[in-house]
Amino acid sequence: MLTMDRRIRREGREGQALVEFAIILPVLVILLLGIMEFGLLLYNQQVITNASREGARYGIVARTDRRTPGEIAIVVNEYCGTRLITFGSGGGPETVVDPSDTNGAKFGEDLSVTVSFQYDFLVLPNFVGALVGGTNLQAQTSMKYE
Repeated sequence: MLTMDRRIRREGREGQALVEFAIILPVLVILLLGIMEFGLLLYNQQVITNASREGARYGIVARTDRRTPGEIAIVVNEYCGTRLITFGSGGGPETVVDPSDTNGAKFGEDLSVTVSFQYDFLVLPNFVGALVGGTNLQAQTSMKYE
């Protein structure tokens, strides 16, 4: 009879561990998905930062005829098009070039390229997106004309 009592107590403990695991599992899954989500957010921020650098560098190189803002925006969009992780949500980045007329630019003047991207949360849109509704990522690079 003593062995039967031990077996009943052990089975009760195994059930307790299963209940504790069932309670903790959703929290662990949400934590893991949150880490992935913010990793994607930081990766996309880095991509638009590099895209603004690429666009600014493309625009300032020494040439007799300066690059137009449209040409600079094409370079930025090509860079982002192959690297941004969007999984089909949202549009592409928005590029603003300052000054908007680059024809009369002289050596030593500033060229500023600003890239904005609306990041919509992908993995946890019902949890995080409901609270903040996505976020606007932005990167700006200023360089002097060569």
